[in-house]
Amino acid sequence: MEGFCYADESQQWFEHIFAHHLEEARSRAFTLVEEGMLAQTGCIETPTLGARKVRFRGRQMPAYRFIHCILNQVVAGYDDVVRHRCDNRRCVNPDHLDLGSRGENLQDERDFYADGVDFGLL
Repeated sequence: MEGFCYADESQQWFEHIFAHHLEEARSRAFTLVEEGMLAQTGCIETPTLGARKVRFRGRQMPAYRFIHCILNQVVAGYDDVVRHRCDNRRCVNPDHLDLGSRGENLQDERDFYADGVDFGLL
């Protein structure tokens, strides 16, 4: 089958949102960022103990994943993770978030424990 490309449930959901609910999703993402508190590190932190969750159009996910994917119009699949360049899971600052693999995320964690975060580079 030429041209066939498998899309998992997460990818299908993002494609549907981008096609039918993009402005509503962008508004929700900006609201989540605005509700955060700016830290000295440049992180925009949620008032939760861990990563904040968001529910939108029948799907729940970490707020940072929702914000990154919606604001960058990235179709993220099950195997894609949103990495925190600041190593702060409460951070929803779009400038601190990148899409990557689970392996890259694990390497980020190892690098953080070895060297810490240079916030001047963010």
